[in-house]
Amino acid sequence: MLPGLVLAALLVPCTADFPPPSVNVSLDDPPEVRWAPLLKAFDINYLKTAAAEVIDTTVPKWVHNAIAPVAAALEKYVPQPYGGEIRGMATQFGASISDIIILNFAYEISAFCTSIVAQDSNGTLYHGRNLDYPHDVLRNLTVDLIFVKNGEVLYRGTSFAGYVGLWTGQSPKKFTISGDQRGKEQWWEWWKNLVSAFLLRRSPVSWLVRETLEGAEDFQEAVMRLSKIPIITGVYYIVAGVRAGEGAVITRDRNGPADIWPLDPLNGGWYLVETNFDHWLPPPAWDHRRDTANKALNATGQAHINVDTLYKVLSLFPVCNGITVYTTTMSAVAPEKYNTLIRPEGCPRIE
Repeated sequence: MLPGLVLAALLVPCTADFPPPSVNVSLDDPPEVRWAPLLKAFDINYLKTAAAEVIDTTVPKWVHNAIAPVAAALEKYVPQPYGGEIRGMATQFGASISDIIILNFAYEISAFCTSIVAQDSNGTLYHGRNLDYPHDVLRNLTVDLIFVKNGEVLYRGTSFAGYVGLWTGQSPKKFTISGDQRGKEQWWEWWKNLVSAFLLRRSPVSWLVRETLEGAEDFQEAVMRLSKIPIITGVYYIVAGVRAGEGAVITRDRNGPADIWPLDPLNGGWYLVETNFDHWLPPPAWDHRRDTANKALNATGQAHINVDTLYKVLSLFPVCNGITVYTTTMSAVAPEKYNTLIRPEGCPRIE
């Protein structure tokens, strides 16, 4: 049986997927106004209701009180441009600064994801990811963001309305990045993230993705930045470049790298699959995402991998599952192929 037929036989059909709205963010505009275009793509009242739902179901009540002094001295604790962007969002959305800060930190936990980097037989790199969150409302907040400077696309990514960070992004002709949560952040560990972010001046994991997309010149510099800059919590950064062999999974602790796992196509390692557990350890018995993706990639074969077959791998249950919000496929060498599709009902298992 041909690899494509093998993969087709494994697929579980999903409800029709659809693209999110696309919004341009001008980095030439002051931080306080650059997110105003969101209001052309989203209803303001819905944004308020959805944000309240995310906050109420994710953030412990005591965090609201802890954030209050930060909001009162925003410039002291939150670096630019994020301080200005958060202040601007609060004004444009008719929300408090505290609520916008809390919303952004709510998105920093509970992200159960799958990311794949794969290289075809010609040395072309492909990068795909599923982003899983236990909040149905996020499917209606998903947005493709195109960051423009001096009239040119500097980088792009997929995010949620009201969120200044990025978990998924592409610097055209340079590299792509996705972030996967490492382990399970418990609600009682929120204080560690708050201390790391505001008192120790460490970056939220999604802010570092955005800063790397904006500032790194190539794959090597992106890997260095994502490996060494202190962050508020553990994460997996998955990176793909534009040259053969430029792929890596960076397993991060707060202070630095715990491991860097490189693509190794010359020795048969033409793909990397990262979920939410250290790759050198077996996943929990209840989590079959890694094994399913590995089997599907092997069935597809290196000669047949591309953005379309990668999307099919990412559509398999349980790689795609009931809380999958969106799937992105991208290739930095061909930036026009960047594509995000929302999973309106995830990919529920069909018995």
